[in-house]
Amino acid sequence: MRIAISTDGDEVCPHFGRAPQFTIITIENNELLEKKVVSNPGHTVGSIPDFINNQGATCMIAGGMGHRAIQFFNQYGIEVIVGITGKINDVIKKILNGTLEGGESLCAPGGGKGYGVEKIHTEADDVHGHHHHD
Repeated sequence: MRIAISTDGDEVCPHFGRAPQFTIITIENNELLEKKVVSNPGHTVGSIPDFINNQGATCMIAGGMGHRAIQFFNQYGIEVIVGITGKINDVIKKILNGTLEGGESLCAPGGGKGYGVEKIHTEADDVHGHHHHD
C-alpha cells in the first residue's frame, strides 16, 4: 500500500494544496518499506490528485482539504483522510499500528462552513440535485 501525506517540514501540513511537499510511504505487512519526500508540483485544479495518483498512492492524508479536491481524489479511487495533525513519523506509526483516525477537515472555506452535520447535509443535498445556489 502506498500513502501520501501533505507535509510541511516534519509535520502534517494543515492544508494539502499549500503543502510544500508530500511524504510518500510504502507499507507492506505493517512494515514501512519506503519513505520519500516529493515537492508539491503546483496548485492548479486537479494537478495534485493527478500527481499523487501517478505516485501510485491509494490514500491521501492531510490536515484539511476542500470538497472539490476530495472529489478529484475519489475519481482516482484514492481514499482521503483529513483532520490529521502532528509529526509525520507519529502519523506513520499510527498507520502501522492501525490507530490513525481521521477527523474534521482543518481548512474551513467560507468562514467555518463545511463542518460536521452541516457538511453532511450539504453533501446529501448535492447528491439529490438540490444545489441551486446562484
